[in-house]
Amino acid sequence: MFERARVGGHLLQNGNRKKNNATIRAILQWNRRPQMAGSPPRVVVVTSGKGGVGKTTTTANIGMCLARLDFKVVAIDADVGLRNLDLLLGLENRVNYTAIEVLNGECRLDQALIRDKRWVNFELLCINKPRYKMPLGFGGKALTWLVDALKKRPEGTPDFILIDCPAGIDAGFITAITPANEAIVVTTPDITSLRDADRVTGLLECDGIKDIKMVVNRVRSDMIKQEDMMSVLDVQEMLGLPLLGVIPEDADVIKSTNRGYPLVLKKPPTLAGLALEQAAWRLVEQDSMKAVLIEEAPAKRGFLPFFGG
Repeated sequence: MFERARVGGHLLQNGNRKKNNATIRAILQWNRRPQMAGSPPRVVVVTSGKGGVGKTTTTANIGMCLARLDFKVVAIDADVGLRNLDLLLGLENRVNYTAIEVLNGECRLDQALIRDKRWVNFELLCINKPRYKMPLGFGGKALTWLVDALKKRPEGTPDFILIDCPAGIDAGFITAITPANEAIVVTTPDITSLRDADRVTGLLECDGIKDIKMVVNRVRSDMIKQEDMMSVLDVQEMLGLPLLGVIPEDADVIKSTNRGYPLVLKKPPTLAGLALEQAAWRLVEQDSMKAVLIEEAPAKRGFLPFFGG
């Protein structure tokens, strides 16, 4: 009697196992949980310099992907005056307390943390309420104190703390990057965004953050083929950063934003959602991808003119 194993709904006999080892490994690869590199909590700031390139969208979707991979995640919206992370997550109506109330002793830290009902291991912390003036004493030290308090929670240390950085390189930027030991620079393939990303990369390195990776957002292959947009390879050569992910232009991003429903939760998944999931996987394992130049082969001529020659 042959020994049998079930893989992908099919019965494989013992004699065929060696032939299907590659298939089995591929199935296990996609079903396995990524192995976390580094010691928790890993504090990652998501920044860009230029506004409107997709920092908040990247933070929300990568954070939700990490939660789906069974990691404990706390996302901090450090954009004081123009916070939007709660809108993208659909949690705007549940923000009763913020980090400012925690620092003032008006509430506990666990009261300010908003737990997502879809994935309970994902929590959101907003720095301040909209239209409220920021206290002059709030800065990098206060945010570092909050991060240290998250590490000492009775519920356990989170695996990832994602900080959504405000646009620009002023005081808000300095505050957001102070407690971080890793950074994700989000950029788009245009000159203005690349200049700001290059400037931000230099500031991150000056602050002692060496683990910096890049996400290229809103990529359109049709414009790249027409040479109306820089390729991902050009972007990587200009910035010289490891590539965490390439996110294609996708109309569903706007739809998910307006509905407060992260794109990575959409079924069936979109191309942009799959790209964000892959970026989250690489973040966990501190891996990166490599952009390559693919040259199109010339069109083959047919044997006879009326056969397509």
